[in-house]
Amino acid sequence: MMLVGYVSNERYLALGNVDFEFRGNGRIVLARSSISGAVFADLESGDYEVVLGKEGYGSKIVSVKVREDQPYQFRLLTDTLLGYMWPKCVKAGESAEFRVHSDEEYSLELYRYGENKDLVKRIGTYDEHGPRATIQITPDGDYTQSGVEWNKHGYSNKNLKQTVIAPDKSGLYYLHASTKSGKSFNFPWIVAPATPVNEIAVLASDINWNAYNSFGGRSNYIHTSEFPASPTVNARLELNRYIHADHKTYSTESYAALSLDRPDPYNHIPTDEQLDDPIEGRQGCHMASAEWRFLGWMEREGFAYDYYSETQFHFDQLPLEKYKVLVLSVHPEYWSVKMYERLKNWVHKGKGKLVYLGGNGLDCQVEFMDDHRIVYHNTVWSQSETNFGETGEPQESRMHRKHESQASLLGQVFTWPGAMTGAPYEVINPSHWCFSGTDLGRGDLFGTESLHQRVPGGASGHETDKMSPYSPENTELLAKGINPDDGGAHMVYYNTPSGGEVFSVGSICWNASIVVDKNVSEITANVLRRFSGRK
Repeated sequence: MMLVGYVSNERYLALGNVDFEFRGNGRIVLARSSISGAVFADLESGDYEVVLGKEGYGSKIVSVKVREDQPYQFRLLTDTLLGYMWPKCVKAGESAEFRVHSDEEYSLELYRYGENKDLVKRIGTYDEHGPRATIQITPDGDYTQSGVEWNKHGYSNKNLKQTVIAPDKSGLYYLHASTKSGKSFNFPWIVAPATPVNEIAVLASDINWNAYNSFGGRSNYIHTSEFPASPTVNARLELNRYIHADHKTYSTESYAALSLDRPDPYNHIPTDEQLDDPIEGRQGCHMASAEWRFLGWMEREGFAYDYYSETQFHFDQLPLEKYKVLVLSVHPEYWSVKMYERLKNWVHKGKGKLVYLGGNGLDCQVEFMDDHRIVYHNTVWSQSETNFGETGEPQESRMHRKHESQASLLGQVFTWPGAMTGAPYEVINPSHWCFSGTDLGRGDLFGTESLHQRVPGGASGHETDKMSPYSPENTELLAKGINPDDGGAHMVYYNTPSGGEVFSVGSICWNASIVVDKNVSEITANVLRRFSGRK
């Protein structure tokens, strides 16, 4: 009996009792996978047509070269409802394809997410003619690197192409997919303006979204560098993060790419979730759900904006010189050096106004291999110990390891104290213009209200940034979170000789407070009014 390979689902979890039919060399051989996902069969090396399936998963037919010394990785896709747009970010007037996986008939609607969820249009209902024809086919192997390429099979006819033209108005859009049996899945679509319309640009952290996306079985945190040889049976007993107390997430200089061409279940926002509802879930608190809160707040407060993705910024689709203000929010952790230097030049050599309303920002360099494959250059890095460069100097971040400390631009850098805690801010410099109209004095607390449910407690938290020796010399400390272990976020401001200005809050939790905390709201409004030239 030969170990032909292993079979797993879209999370790289082992699948037992999968039925196999091997066709080749003039015969048919039947087999069934074990609890570890292993597939043993009485085969000789060679080329086979393989039919495989399991109840609750989509069956498929693949051509496989069976080799005794190289177990093959079979993959199956759970019967469920999932989807994504491709491209995930476009300009107004451009088209994109919706790629939906459904084991039954589904309907699709387009919404724009701002102060409200506004229905834009109904896209249609999809059932096709053949049985289960709306299910997608998952590639074998590690498709986290290459992308799932949904719609590659079964949509070759031009009449079957499933495209939507992007609306004229820039913003965060969501496609709502639903079935008669009650399933629902909502997925984001970033629409930038065809040409700049407003003075404020807001950047969606889609590179960060992709870093956390584990669809396919890998993310920047799970199987970071590569897949193990066999799929996971029990995470608590097999993954290093659970079995080694001194585990360091980043332990190699070489990391496999992560493709944007995948659905992202973490960015699903329930259909009935409203702007002022609590933000639930580990990922929702720092990804699209939290970023939507800021966009809704902007519209509520009367601030018009143009919306772009980080990917568009990297590929020169954001004309930064046309804007007065750029806003980064929540958790923009992963940036290319090209993006970093362009932004720094805009602020330090031009008159750019940067508003950083997030935490753990610009902390790690990424490299685009093409339009959808990204390498996250985590390097060998410890969050608990001092990190040193090749010349022996201490380094503050993974970006510092590869380029420079992000404190040179943001005025602050992420540090581990305060992580996974939440607390209010304490006013340090009440005379600063950002506190106008708040009645806050020195020592007063603000940011006491928060929608953040993972680490409730206030606007300073989840992950926090602080001033460092690399902060510009004129950086002012305005307020500080009262998190334990002196881990509170630093709210800072500095300006440049060229007329640039930077305001940073250093907290992932800030946007979870902005909708419900009047002082956080007023401070942010003061910054945007000043930076955009509004009275």
